[in-house]
Amino acid sequence: MEEITVEELNNCRKAEFVETLGQIYEHSSWVAEAAWSDSPFESVEELQDCMQRVVDNASRDKKRELLLAHPDLGDQTEITDRSQKEQESAGLDDLSPSQYEEFQRLNEAYREKFGFPFIMAVKGQSPNDIQDAMESRISNSEAEEFRDAIAEVHAIAEIRINELVVS
Repeated sequence: MEEITVEELNNCRKAEFVETLGQIYEHSSWVAEAAWSDSPFESVEELQDCMQRVVDNASRDKKRELLLAHPDLGDQTEITDRSQKEQESAGLDDLSPSQYEEFQRLNEAYREKFGFPFIMAVKGQSPNDIQDAMESRISNSEAEEFRDAIAEVHAIAEIRINELVVS
């Protein structure tokens, strides 16, 4: 997707705004829909802060839906183009068979414990960094991990906004 300026976003009708920003939060266009009502935005940061507030102010059930919208890391089936590019940038599309099996094992154990997929902003990370984080975070409490997963969702959204929206 080509870049868009904040001014161009401010001039969008709601449908175009949602179409442009609807995948900033994975399969959760409701975030962009709610953020549109706070436009116009003076900066990329203001837009990002607004979208983050929408998520932070959502119900726990809505946040859980957002977490469940994310793919398992290392699994290349049924993921958005943005997720695929992010995972490719971290080398997750080129795992050895043993690495792939370990990622699948960790994904399954994590999902079984917490009820949602392991989420991490993987851009610029290596498969070993990601695996280390998975192994470390699986010992978190549910409350800690829910909070950490939402923080990672926000980090992913920040990367996506900064790649798409320019001042």
